Amino acid sequence: MTNQNIRVLPLGGLGGIGKNCTVIEYGEDLLVIDAGMEFPSDEMLGVDVVIPDFTYLVERQDHILGIVITHGHEDHIGGLPYLLQQISAPVYATALTRGLIEVKLTSEQKKRVRLQTIAPGWTLTLGPFVVTPFHVNHSIPDAVGLAIRTPAGLVVHTGDFKIDHTPIEGDPADLGELARLSAEGVLLLLSDSTNAESPGYTLSESLLRDTFEQVFSRAEGRIIVTTFASLLSRVQLVIETAARFGRKVAFAGRSMEQNTAIAEELGYLHWPENTRVDLSQVNDLPDEKVVIVATGSQGEPNSALSRMASGKFRYVSIRQGDTVVLSAKAIPGNETAIHRNIDNLFRRGADVVYGTRAGLHVSGHAAQEELKMILNLLRPVYFVPVHGAYRMLVQHARLAYELGMSPNNVFVLDNGDTLEVSLEGASRGESIPAEGLMVDGATVGDVGPTILRDRMTLGQDGVVIAKVAVDGQTGKLIREPEMVAHGFVYLPEAGELLDSARKTIVQVIESYQGNGSGYDGDELSLIVERRLGSFFQSQTRRSPVVVAVVSVN
Repeated sequence: MTNQNIRVLPLGGLGGIGKNCTVIEYGEDLLVIDAGMEFPSDEMLGVDVVIPDFTYLVERQDHILGIVITHGHEDHIGGLPYLLQQISAPVYATALTRGLIEVKLTSEQKKRVRLQTIAPGWTLTLGPFVVTPFHVNHSIPDAVGLAIRTPAGLVVHTGDFKIDHTPIEGDPADLGELARLSAEGVLLLLSDSTNAESPGYTLSESLLRDTFEQVFSRAEGRIIVTTFASLLSRVQLVIETAARFGRKVAFAGRSMEQNTAIAEELGYLHWPENTRVDLSQVNDLPDEKVVIVATGSQGEPNSALSRMASGKFRYVSIRQGDTVVLSAKAIPGNETAIHRNIDNLFRRGADVVYGTRAGLHVSGHAAQEELKMILNLLRPVYFVPVHGAYRMLVQHARLAYELGMSPNNVFVLDNGDTLEVSLEGASRGESIPAEGLMVDGATVGDVGPTILRDRMTLGQDGVVIAKVAVDGQTGKLIREPEMVAHGFVYLPEAGELLDSARKTIVQVIESYQGNGSGYDGDELSLIVERRLGSFFQSQTRRSPVVVAVVSVN
């Protein structure tokens, strides 16, 4: 044993849902677990995704021994391409997860980055870290937890998990391996907290068989099922149910086609004979013989289902007699888009089956009794709840207290907090900045609170642009100021308001005293923007974004 500590640093995944990324350190050596992304909230206008701030890893890239991925969901792999743009550490993942990662990487990244396959029970030695993946159940195949042996003690990271005794795909979670780890002695447990607010047990995926049977037995026309493209066990269930009812199955949506192709190639998706059909062929079949599995469970405007509902999808438009099945839980923040899509589907005459009462979705995360089972089974010395909003982390910590763990040994952290752990004790260390970085098109981190405020203002109050030309010798206007407004006032009816705004600009120019070296266009622009902002606020009680361009000729 050594007196050196293990250092735990979450860069993402705590205090919110998504962008999971945890760093385990021993001495100068770093092991990274997951590199995910998060979907933007409603106020993040124009933002595509949010990723962890990887600055800490970039600055220490020579000490990163490996990046180990627990499973293939976007909140665990979506940030990886951005991280690998900056570093070249080896990446380790199970077969399906590796396949899902590979399609995200550029050809240059594939050549430069060493991507290796791992499997439950294998041993991976990375410097002082000896990593053994173990099988867990989740809503995607090939998910693993990690046993990480270090000179200071054993760390167990559950990844995302639930305990499913009758999974549709694969075996039940390897509780025997967890018992063996417990006998070895677990120094630190990091455990999934996503369903820590949910009492009881999470239902088995296999229980959905009867529900899908009932829906399929009632449907007289086409059936369109939407779910997450990565929820491959659900896709397999739809395929099997369709085959029993003599229906053909087609996929719609790029991510659905891509993920299922990878899963089929690796043996995680199986087709009964004469069940598959290309999407271009569904219109040649009787409606009662068609099932379409589509993207769009979260109401994404460009998804296959949303375009079907708006009549803008190439092969399929929703019509009277269709049955649309929403088999996914709403990601917080997506409720408005989902409900809008459901309304559009009903307007086109579809029968939409949705909501928790329909019983068409079960979670992939452990509820309270399963979380307590893991805590009781592993009996860690120290415990850190991970993967969840802050309230979920707190509720998970309370479960540990109920089981007799001392509050001194349970640590509810935020992203950027550090924890030093050894057999001698555990204590919080210094925190580092760990705000997520917003990705907007090809730019990463350039969008911040100021730009988001401007976008919000543009959406609410519009923009006014003023173009002003000033004579550099006399300081007088060369021509009347030009005013353009978008989303602020209706121009044909706003002549008087804009005339008064032009007079305000004239007053600013006439009263400007200069800075001792002539007329400064940049300074004048700022003054005009401030004065016009105050003027519009006083006249309309609205605050448009004002852009003034003062050129001194």
